[in-house]
Amino acid sequence: MVVGAFPMAKLLYLGIRQVSKPLANRIKEAARRSEFFKTYICLPPAQLYHWVEMRTKMRIMGFRGSAIKPLNEEAAAELGAELLGEATIFIVGGGCLVLEYWRHQTQQRNKEEEQRAAWNALQDEVGRLALALETLQAQTQATPSLSALEELRAELQEMRAQVCNTHSAPKCQAASSKK
Repeated sequence: MVVGAFPMAKLLYLGIRQVSKPLANRIKEAARRSEFFKTYICLPPAQLYHWVEMRTKMRIMGFRGSAIKPLNEEAAAELGAELLGEATIFIVGGGCLVLEYWRHQTQQRNKEEEQRAAWNALQDEVGRLALALETLQAQTQATPSLSALEELRAELQEMRAQVCNTHSAPKCQAASSKK
């Protein structure tokens, strides 16, 4: 089962949005039943919404300066409850979007930090290898070259030859055959 293809967070957000619809319906019912809720929470936004809607319609039709009658209390309570329910669904959906955005940003930040750490590790490794290379180059330059070794070997053979000339010949032949 591939978890990455269908993230659990998205499923959770979808579930929350589906739960918000019945929640909005309960809020609407409570707004219709409670006098305080109806008077102070539902009626003012409903009257404002009605006033803006009617003012816009009147201006579109060319009537300017016409007085707009407020809604009766029952219609305003119903409109206010609907507005409150829709606002609840909208707020829950917007909250889900914000949470998803925040989750994505956190994942992106973590990914960038991992890439930065990997980059720093690679830079450290390159630095360590460069230091090892410099050390090896210094050691190579410090050791005599192959031609210098051949010169030393030739000088050694000359010295042996000179020593052999001064000493007996059978010992020199035995020494030179051991090489």
